[in-house]
Amino acid sequence: MTIFLPVLYSFRRCPYAMRARLALLVSNVPYQLREVTLKNKPLDMLAASPKGTVPVLALGSGQVIDESLDIMRWALATHDPQGWLAQGALPDMLALIAQSDGPFKHALDRYKYPNRYLLESLGDTTAFANSQREIAAQWLQTLEPRLSKSWLFGNQASLADMAMLPFVRQFAHTDKLWFAAQPWPCLHAWLTRFEASVLFGGVMGRPPSMHTTA
Repeated sequence: MTIFLPVLYSFRRCPYAMRARLALLVSNVPYQLREVTLKNKPLDMLAASPKGTVPVLALGSGQVIDESLDIMRWALATHDPQGWLAQGALPDMLALIAQSDGPFKHALDRYKYPNRYLLESLGDTTAFANSQREIAAQWLQTLEPRLSKSWLFGNQASLADMAMLPFVRQFAHTDKLWFAAQPWPCLHAWLTRFEASVLFGGVMGRPPSMHTTA
């Protein structure tokens, strides 16, 4: 009997795709990785998920999961060797992720890509970007006391950490000097620990088309 591995359509730098790959890697779920070009999306990906955004996980059963957080939860429900789902109450983790995916991501997009929001910026993209950076920074500041024990829900990584860190990394890399100057020692250490991890290296390398995560 032929066993078809799940297929993950991904884009290496996309934070949503990154967090899906993180969960698949830590769960040791074998899958085929298909890196896509967003300007020339493959027809099989669009057939699986007409909305055309990554990540998309097509399972051998025919089921398609095209929301990154759902892919994370599916992978961890299959196998969660590091206990990402057990570090905090799931409703609390999902509530924190919702803040990151909602208001923080809204401000992050406008800070990083102000030219995409000319109607909102009223022509002054620099002032607009700075105002959005301030909104995002105010929310990041609220994470500082939570990270006093290294991670958001204690002394081990959780679903919330790995769902949010790719977006915090994107924020930090928009202006590295400004970010480094902020008085956030716990948050800086959190991000540095993530970027130095074997797990992060594993999802940001140039992987082969089939990823066994063993």
